[in-house]
Amino acid sequence: MTLFRNATVRWLNIFLAVGALTFAAVSVAATADQNFPNKPIRLIVSYPAGGSVDVAARILQEPLSKGLGQSVVIENKGGAGGTIGTAQVAKAAPDGYTLLLTLSSHTINPAIYAQLPFDTEKDLDPVSMVASAPQVLVAHPSFKPSTIPELIAYAKAADTPVIYGSAGVGSPSHIAGELFKKLGQVQLTHAPYRGGGPATVDVLGGQIPLLWVSLPAVTQYIRNGKLKALAVSTKERTPVLPDVPSVAETLDGFNVDSWYAMFAPAGTPRPIIDKIQKVLAQAAGDKAIQDAFLAQGAVVVGGTPEALDAVVKKEIPAWKTLAKEANIKIN
Repeated sequence: MTLFRNATVRWLNIFLAVGALTFAAVSVAATADQNFPNKPIRLIVSYPAGGSVDVAARILQEPLSKGLGQSVVIENKGGAGGTIGTAQVAKAAPDGYTLLLTLSSHTINPAIYAQLPFDTEKDLDPVSMVASAPQVLVAHPSFKPSTIPELIAYAKAADTPVIYGSAGVGSPSHIAGELFKKLGQVQLTHAPYRGGGPATVDVLGGQIPLLWVSLPAVTQYIRNGKLKALAVSTKERTPVLPDVPSVAETLDGFNVDSWYAMFAPAGTPRPIIDKIQKVLAQAAGDKAIQDAFLAQGAVVVGGTPEALDAVVKKEIPAWKTLAKEANIKIN
């Protein structure tokens, strides 16, 4: 009886000790969440300095620093369609001190790369959508079609496929071109470039007739008449060029949104994510921030982690299907 009582006491003591340790761990974690942030935050931009994602990060840098009460240090980790910087964040400690700002290629890359050094859905937690900037279909002024219906009719009647340029294989502009081919049931020949800049030079010079490209890259040329805009890729028209129709007005279901969004390493405590998202929401309501994005051809979006997660889960399978059908891949 004494032996049984002693064993019971030992197990009770072990149970209480484990419980105390668990409570202490939870208390420490809760305190860490409450004290976040207490040191500078690294914002990894998965594209080179000077690009549209980098500009978006610079716009958000001050409001983030002010709202969180700590400096936000931007680090550009470009390369491989944004996958290098994304991999770095995916492998970082899930404590809120390393964040990712990236482009909508985030949901295209799983469809076109044979292998990625991270799992797009499992290794990153969504924080918030930030802004949206459409792709725009532009043409040299000498190109006869000026509307989407005219282009579809022209392409179907052409003896050889019409050439369209993009910013590169697997870029949002390439995806827009292939989705247009699919929904418009037309044959077009893809001419990939190393970025939107060189492609814009060639369409301005008349070397290629058509180009899908991010709106900020060509807004000035559209406004001064050096290029004509046939349509934008987003479901709705953009306030940057309200007179330019969306492709969806002709082809139902067409939507290629070049969004910017923020992610954190998977496992980042929800209170920390909520704190960052709240600051981003406040920035989204600031007219100065809205105007800064509009000047770049983008519209502030904002939103919850759940809303961004829904976009990721919807786009990944859609782009995988399109990439398979169009044989888009990068080994």
